[in-house]
Amino acid sequence: MSLLKTTEAKILGCLQNDLWARFVTLSNQDRIWTLSLTNKAAHKPATPKTPLVMVHGFGGGVGLWIRNLDALSRSRTVYAFDLLGFGRSSRPQFPTDAAKAEEQFVQSIEQWRESVGLDSMILLGHSLGGYLATSYAIQYPSRVSHLILVDPWGFPEQPQTQNQESHGQATEVVKRTSPPRWVKAIARVVSYFNPLAVIRAAGPLGPGLVNRFRPDFKRKFEDLFDDDTMTQYIYHCNAQTPSGEVGFRAMSKSLGWAKRPMLQRVHLLPPSMPLTMLYGEYSWVDSSSGDKVVQMRSEAHTKLLMIEKASHHVYADQPQEFNRAVENTCSSVN
Repeated sequence: MSLLKTTEAKILGCLQNDLWARFVTLSNQDRIWTLSLTNKAAHKPATPKTPLVMVHGFGGGVGLWIRNLDALSRSRTVYAFDLLGFGRSSRPQFPTDAAKAEEQFVQSIEQWRESVGLDSMILLGHSLGGYLATSYAIQYPSRVSHLILVDPWGFPEQPQTQNQESHGQATEVVKRTSPPRWVKAIARVVSYFNPLAVIRAAGPLGPGLVNRFRPDFKRKFEDLFDDDTMTQYIYHCNAQTPSGEVGFRAMSKSLGWAKRPMLQRVHLLPPSMPLTMLYGEYSWVDSSSGDKVVQMRSEAHTKLLMIEKASHHVYADQPQEFNRAVENTCSSVN
């Protein structure tokens, strides 16, 4: 954890705006590592603008927003926090039941909001953070002025691989090429472990594994760091005792599908709640889920945006376009 703190401090040293970093203690005594950024040089409006709250994805932390925090905090306060069980936040036990694990995440977000004292917020979530932000917005709609989902995980249902019979009638399902037997065998073995167990099992070779399997992280931030700072950050975020990772495993099926797909519940969002969905053009996340959400909701309150030449980590691949899209969305609130 001390190495994570040191690496994170190096990353946050790039920020220009006023930064306040601290632990926010929840009512159950868990602690959430939190950043808040403001631009004191900016003209203060008579009515404070609704703050933007950013929620990272699986295995991430606040440091991954380094290319976005300054730009997005130019005219409003921005908060970013490490999800419960990730980064520098507390690492409690998570239940193995999918609904209960999801609820523990959501309640930690609500307790965090209460402790910080936010009446309402523009809530942005990436990947797993997008899934949890949607769940939160369903439960606490009065606290969310606008919901922004960036390449959200866990929306579609896992497609069937063959025709099925339902009540004597053929049901149309998606046909996909079956993975090779060896892929299925590896997936079966891996399913017995937490997703990032291999990093911890590698011991001192762990950072090298991150560099080898995720060289893109170094490239995404090479204009800020010419060394392994970002891959070291990812490693130290996930070399700790698994906690949020256990919660994620409880919520997911093999190969990363959600046990409780969000498309089955997104209709529970208030129709009047503004929703913006951002997808990377080259992402592995299927943007067709966004199209389905638009069809299910009022088009007047739902917007789907595609960020060109971006993969899953939209905010790092095309930071200027991402920041512009988020700023425009925030400006629509106030």
